[in-house]
Amino acid sequence: MSQYNIAVIVGSLRKDSFNRQLATALARLAPAGFGFTQLRLDDLPLYNQDDDGQQAASVLRLKGEIQAAQGLLFVTPEYNRSIPGVLKNAIDHASRPYGQSAWAGKPAGVIGASVGAIGTAMAQQHLRNVLACLDVPTLGQPEAFIHAKEGLFDADGGIGAGSREFLQGWVNQYVAWVKKHNG
Repeated sequence: MSQYNIAVIVGSLRKDSFNRQLATALARLAPAGFGFTQLRLDDLPLYNQDDDGQQAASVLRLKGEIQAAQGLLFVTPEYNRSIPGVLKNAIDHASRPYGQSAWAGKPAGVIGASVGAIGTAMAQQHLRNVLACLDVPTLGQPEAFIHAKEGLFDADGGIGAGSREFLQGWVNQYVAWVKKHNG
């Protein structure tokens, strides 16, 4: 059993998403004692405050998975210079009803990949603003705006040689952040 259970929230539903691949590859860079679980978002209904008193089973499952985690890893694409709707929907569900947020106090890392040259810089900044409101301590440095291009992943689905040292450094800082907030 892992000492640190990390809830991974991928902001894309696409099966072959660069961000899903990135999340999987990053988990392989973590040390022993860290387990990463990608949470399911595709079965969540659209958030409606009228449902706060009777949250759907999928919402309760999501909240339970977040509450059981020692850390959060957000891996998101950028849609129209912001976060995808599916990610915002999941964030809203797990933060409600008011005063019963599953997110509060969970240390988080934010990263993402895009075919665009600036990676996911705007989406990450918007996500950081939302997480600050939810009392989620978020790793500030190093920032990682990943350009999804040839060679990012190797033939085995790991991080390619050209990006491995940088992303290993990012994972090392993230691991230290999670440990700091769970010490």
